[in-house]
Amino acid sequence: MTPFLTVPDRIHVAALIVAAGRGMRVGLDRPKQYLDLAGETVLARSIKALAADKRVQSILCVIHPDDQEMYQDAIETLDPDTARRVLPPAFGGATRQASGRAGLEALASRPRVPDLILVHDAARPFTSPALVSRSIESAFSRGAAIPGVPVTDTIKRIDVHGQITDTPARRDLKAVQTPQAFRFDLLLKAHRSAASQKGIDFTDDASIAEWAGHPVYVFDGDLDNTKLTTSADFVAAREKTMGTTETRTGIGYDVHAFAEGDHVILGGVDIPHTHRLSGHSDADVVLHAITDAIFGALADGDIGSHFPPSDPQWKGADSRIFLEYAVERVKIRGGRIVHLDTTIICESPKIGPHRDAIRESIASICGVMIDRVGVKATTTEQLGFTGRREGIAAQAIASLQIPLSE
Repeated sequence: MTPFLTVPDRIHVAALIVAAGRGMRVGLDRPKQYLDLAGETVLARSIKALAADKRVQSILCVIHPDDQEMYQDAIETLDPDTARRVLPPAFGGATRQASGRAGLEALASRPRVPDLILVHDAARPFTSPALVSRSIESAFSRGAAIPGVPVTDTIKRIDVHGQITDTPARRDLKAVQTPQAFRFDLLLKAHRSAASQKGIDFTDDASIAEWAGHPVYVFDGDLDNTKLTTSADFVAAREKTMGTTETRTGIGYDVHAFAEGDHVILGGVDIPHTHRLSGHSDADVVLHAITDAIFGALADGDIGSHFPPSDPQWKGADSRIFLEYAVERVKIRGGRIVHLDTTIICESPKIGPHRDAIRESIASICGVMIDRVGVKATTTEQLGFTGRREGIAAQAIASLQIPLSE
């Protein structure tokens, strides 16, 4: 390959991160780019990887219209220098090609149109600074170039019946990665030409550039620049990002008495009842117990030490505030919530009809999958204050994974 040329400071480099896919093959209930890796989403890590090279002056993500809330949550974790370079997102189309073009058109409408563009998969969070640097320099020197790594398996070409028709030599093959790198005007023109043709659907930008007649070159990729696709990929990625960890378990307990009212709040869910629960805040015993369980696992005091009942600002407060704060404390420590389990103790109301709503509410507040939240209910066989229908109690256990302290 021709040696890289020094990229002048006047050259404007932009990064386009394609994050509009649904990515449900990992078996969870949200797109993979919004899954957590040690306190940060895959998307946030991908943004930071590109932003590590200060020559990347603007970053635009193409997202699905339904993912706006998850996207905002993801970029809130970015440091100020990175966040200021992130542009408002564009909305993707029905195909990868349409999504890529949507991002390019959004950049083309900016006051400062990029000279070079790096197009990156949101699901590649481990892109190294050296690879980003090679991408920028390749785009400047070649016009169209993509990273590639050697193919280690023998590849067979087969027909529709599964019969082998050819065995390409491995020396002639590369497994390609992103970021793919181009002159911006070259790629935009190629995309516009492809969009005007019927029956054309490309799955990467290099293929569009090739179709438009531009030579595309391959530069050295990075074996660590893996794409997260399967659940096994995510297990390996979490081990990589968490490093050496320990599992912590905390226990929480709370109780509140009944008072005059027409509903109770349990796990953030309003449940019709003959009474309400009395307390300084909204008296949500479930969220209080879970919050204390998390604080216990962190060895970080209890709910009363963080939110004193003597403080008037917490009078009538939504208990979500308390739990969200506890979850944030986990993230600050670089940890993650592995599992939450709670038992609600009362004679009434009946919890069964509301169990899944409570689980969904807790999962949403804590930013975990619903399959990591257990909710059970029991009575005390009419014994004690709950048996006399004087109030409701809740117990909770929180299991966390925390980086091991030195």
